[in-house]
Amino acid sequence: MESPRNVRFLFKDVKIDDQTKDYILKRLEQLDKILDKAMLEEVEIDMDKIGKFRVEVMIETPYSLFRAEETSESIEGSIDMVIDSLRIQITKEKDRRKTLLKRGAQSIKKKLVVDESARF
Repeated sequence: MESPRNVRFLFKDVKIDDQTKDYILKRLEQLDKILDKAMLEEVEIDMDKIGKFRVEVMIETPYSLFRAEETSESIEGSIDMVIDSLRIQITKEKDRRKTLLKRGAQSIKKKLVVDESARF
């Protein structure tokens, strides 16, 4: 059973059709595969004075907050760059957490003293 997604969209001076919205949701689902659990996903899209689209995506998890922002000619291009940036942030954080856990376990093993009379 799939958990309900908590995605909030904010559009400023931009109209988004259903096809673009589905594309954004599909790209966000790719991040869910590597992300533990996202409590809130926020997508903000607006147009700057030059006519380029600025896309900002924020993903809140119980442990950390991931955020990326990109500006390009199309919404899809900006979304692709943002998703790639977020994927890098998430994998870096997961690797960091794994390393800390492993180093903590190693330091506990070093401090562990086994009694000579103990039988295994």
